[in-house]
Amino acid sequence: MSKVFVLDTNRKPLEPCHPAVARKLLSAGKAAVLRRFPFVILLKRAVEKPNPQPLRLKLDPGSKVSGLAVVNDTTGEVVFAAEIEHRGKHIKAALDARRVVRRNRRNRKTRYRKPRFLNRTRKAGWLPPSLESRVANLVTWVARLIRWCPLTALSQELVRFDLHMLQNPEISGIEYQQGTLAGSEVKEYLLEKFGRHCVYCGQAGVPLQVEHIVPRAQGGTNRVSNLTLACGPCNQAKGNRTAAEFGFPQVQALAQAPLRDAAAVNTTRWALLERLKRFGLPVETGSGGLTKFNRGQQGIEKGHWQDACCVGTSTPATLLISGITPFRITATGHGHRQMCGVNECGIATRHRTRCKLHFGFQTGDLTRAVVTRGKKAGTYVGRVLARASGSFDIRTARQRVAGIQARFCVPIHRNDGYRYHFS
Repeated sequence: MSKVFVLDTNRKPLEPCHPAVARKLLSAGKAAVLRRFPFVILLKRAVEKPNPQPLRLKLDPGSKVSGLAVVNDTTGEVVFAAEIEHRGKHIKAALDARRVVRRNRRNRKTRYRKPRFLNRTRKAGWLPPSLESRVANLVTWVARLIRWCPLTALSQELVRFDLHMLQNPEISGIEYQQGTLAGSEVKEYLLEKFGRHCVYCGQAGVPLQVEHIVPRAQGGTNRVSNLTLACGPCNQAKGNRTAAEFGFPQVQALAQAPLRDAAAVNTTRWALLERLKRFGLPVETGSGGLTKFNRGQQGIEKGHWQDACCVGTSTPATLLISGITPFRITATGHGHRQMCGVNECGIATRHRTRCKLHFGFQTGDLTRAVVTRGKKAGTYVGRVLARASGSFDIRTARQRVAGIQARFCVPIHRNDGYRYHFS
């Protein structure tokens, strides 16, 4: 299982400990809980000369989900693993909805507001909000982990596949392209392109083979644009026919389609790398093909946090991942500033107040409510919906309970823009 982060009384990060050790320290009164998600304890004494083992934080940035792993390079032990689910699509949807509301307002019989275009300057390195959110999520968690554990280095998967290497084998030695990494780079590209399933029968979770859309016997080449993925039976049944002759003319169009998710990752990769360098730690980079090769060498299953463990050339010869339960992190944001709530047609339906804090709570706080009397007597743990009236709603894992008074609620974890759970 993942270890518990430990800080001394001066907030200096110490070596993470086993959960059983943390439990004993808390029971003996030698430590206090600093944070519950992830679990961080604070010792009640200072450690004069701490000598923790150096740890490395590895990142596998993704379009929808990114993987994080804290690895001990010396022993190969995975200390902590997490997966962050980004909210880029929600941000894009919110911006589209705002655009519709503004255009509707201009079309109504109200004061004319001239549309504004290209009247705002953008600073260097500007990214669209949906992409900026992905970078900000990773930078936020890197900063937090630096505060909680003794990190000495960072590793980032810079590209899913090395397109320059695929097109120019001589870029840094023909041995690279013709060696063991060649198939990993090409197949990683194809897996991303075709969604990790057979393009002919649609099966997923089966061994896939790299297959020519136009066979070599009919003049097809080995270029990546002429390659696809097929299961063994479909590859055998297709034989020397083209995909169109085999009854799948859409495969050629699919091969030419752009990689939307890969484009998002490629757009943000350099911005993320520059921001990681600002932490002052050495940053190692690697490609997705290298990650896939490292994972295959160790026989590790495919997954976001497993990929993060295998990023870069610093990956230990043996990774100890047995018993690790990844920490699931979902980005939820901190709300928005829209004062007038509208329906799907852009018509105003409700008004929001500027005050977010009610009776010491704000919407999204993880809360425990112990109701001692009445029809709703019981204990409820979940996210709270705070209201100025003092009548809160609590969304538990199974239900939403309405009408819980604020005096029965005790905060467990303040809303920090993320939702947490374990697999």
